[in-house]
Amino acid sequence: MRISGQWIKLLLLVGAVGLLPLPARAVGPEPAPLAQPVQLTIGYQKVGHLAPIILIGDELKKLGVDLKLVEFVRYADARTALLAGSLDAASVGPADLAISLAQGSTNVVGLMGVGSSPKYVIGRKGVTFDSWADLKGKKIAIAPGSAVWFQFAATLVEKGIPYNSFEAVNIQGGGANFDQALKKGDVDGLVTWEPFESIPQIDGYGYFAKGLEYSSSNAVGAELGMFMAARQAVDTKRAALERFVWVYLKKQEELAKSPAEFAAAYAQLSGMAPDVAAQASQIIKLGEVISPEQIKRQAKGFADLGVIQKDVSDQIDAHWDSSFVEKALGK
Repeated sequence: MRISGQWIKLLLLVGAVGLLPLPARAVGPEPAPLAQPVQLTIGYQKVGHLAPIILIGDELKKLGVDLKLVEFVRYADARTALLAGSLDAASVGPADLAISLAQGSTNVVGLMGVGSSPKYVIGRKGVTFDSWADLKGKKIAIAPGSAVWFQFAATLVEKGIPYNSFEAVNIQGGGANFDQALKKGDVDGLVTWEPFESIPQIDGYGYFAKGLEYSSSNAVGAELGMFMAARQAVDTKRAALERFVWVYLKKQEELAKSPAEFAAAYAQLSGMAPDVAAQASQIIKLGEVISPEQIKRQAKGFADLGVIQKDVSDQIDAHWDSSFVEKALGK
């Protein structure tokens, strides 16, 4: 991974932010049921910004879509299954469209983002993280190549923080492993995702380092994930995918209007205690903030750093289909 000495390049590539799209608006009229049932196999993860996914099966069935959900721990695993042809669509990281194209996998189409939130380094209780300078010499748990890592790395670039100024500790597996490492004192801080950001604070061994916010970089932004579909599914199951998007946005809108319902869905999805889900859900804003322009900036910036094999920013438009969201919104 060619990072050291090249951080400044990304600054030159992503100076202009541009306007990000607003979160999803009210959905349009309900589509008619399909004449014949169609099965959609969708990959997902048990994360808060995907809470609507567990509430849509019954309504989709009424519209002629049989939803089969397949759980994955990591975005990368869902991306791999999608590229292998095992899924019709999947929730993946905001960088996964560019990563897939850079690997030569062109059978993918981005459909929509899902949500955003402020992101903070999670500090271990007793360890000072007042500013970015406090990273120096600390042990920071990361998941290299993950969605949050891209956010964190881009922020370091823009703030001029050398990646080698701290010790990056690679953590394998799910988010619980990050929290265990922090709790045992193996690391000083975490770069992770909900609910594993909130749990250390709730349990008293960690805190949100509010001076180390990393969701506002020009290159990556605040998007937490996106749905990506197989090109074959877009071509042969378009009507079913349109209904999936419509029902998902409808449920997303309902949860966004009701914190209590959002927290309940989050608890149901993740299996966590309701009080933990209620706190973790407070910082998540449902609704996409991603755009093709954002993905292009990310693709070019990280290609220059050697994180993505090649620059595929000129391919993004051909592999992003906004018509699904537009039709769901009645446009």
